[in-house]
Amino acid sequence: MRIILVTGTGGAGRTSVAVGTALAEARAGRRVLLVSGEAGGPGDLGPGGPEVLVPDPATDFRREFLAFQARSTTALDLLGATPFEDAELTELPGSGQVAMLRAIRDAAAGDWDLVLVELPPVREALALLALPVQLRRYLRRLLPPERQAARALRPMLAQLAGVPLPAQWLYETTARWEAELAAVQDVVDSPDTAVRLVVEPGPAAEDALRTARLGLALQGLALDGVVANRVLPADSPDPWFAALAAEQHRHLAALREARPELHELPHLGRDPRGAEDLALLAVPVGEPAAPAEWTVEDRRAADGILVWHVPLPGAVKGALSLVRRGDELLLAVGPFRRAVPMPPVLRRCTVTGAGLVDGDLRIRFAPDPGLWPRTAP
Repeated sequence: MRIILVTGTGGAGRTSVAVGTALAEARAGRRVLLVSGEAGGPGDLGPGGPEVLVPDPATDFRREFLAFQARSTTALDLLGATPFEDAELTELPGSGQVAMLRAIRDAAAGDWDLVLVELPPVREALALLALPVQLRRYLRRLLPPERQAARALRPMLAQLAGVPLPAQWLYETTARWEAELAAVQDVVDSPDTAVRLVVEPGPAAEDALRTARLGLALQGLALDGVVANRVLPADSPDPWFAALAAEQHRHLAALREARPELHELPHLGRDPRGAEDLALLAVPVGEPAAPAEWTVEDRRAADGILVWHVPLPGAVKGALSLVRRGDELLLAVGPFRRAVPMPPVLRRCTVTGAGLVDGDLRIRFAPDPGLWPRTAP
């Protein structure tokens, strides 16, 4: 199964490109699911179109909240809380992101040849894709799994206290959330999952490309390709129109220099009207791009150090910071931040410095004599 996550700049036509690609692939005989972020979905796509899944954040929130409330009835009664009813619940901020993550997980569990997911604009999409890792880290810190070791004692303690202990349902709920988040993360990290950026040639396109490449690289993901939408013809005799086209093509040249796989879609001369217009905006699926690997270079023989290479294309030294905390490295690059678990070999080392060379962050480590394994004499 191939999964393509489509994001882009606001108003660049990412919805039309996602729908058009899904429509063309479905008409070619593939089993295609389109996960649409648009309320109500893309409308009637005619015969032979893809299946459509539209997340429902409000329903999803009410279902999950009421299920959590039902499992924690004892604890809420002890606190004197008044339970909520379905009719009075309204979704909270963030419900849409959670519903979209669940839709991606459910789509990946289906029997499809291709799944196209329409994500929000690029910065929101990057935050969404980072959410499973971040939430799992919070859960592990706040409710460490190893604290469940005393589970066997809970029935006895519950009898002594006279009421069920809330810790059991709390850990059970946490374990379920952890499993759901891990399933989403597996989909995002899969080599069969690709991220595509839809832009309209212009200054915002280059900014979006830099943002997408950097944000995805920090998460260990790759940008599969860029779709330049609404490209104007370059051979118009009208001077005003020709100037606009020339400006677009200058930005297209800059996109090519960045060396992503670039797909150019012509301007239709109108907003897409119906399935036939949308099919003209299809982009070939192809093979997904592989992310650049984070590697550890062993230079102990020459310099007595190990070097962790972290690819961060487009990173600027002044907007980069890193702090080690325990076995994690806290990386901040521009507007993005990630806590990265260190490879086991580097956990026995101390950080001695770092440098950024052509988008390659090189973090230097020296073995800690107190932790490094001693060689036999």
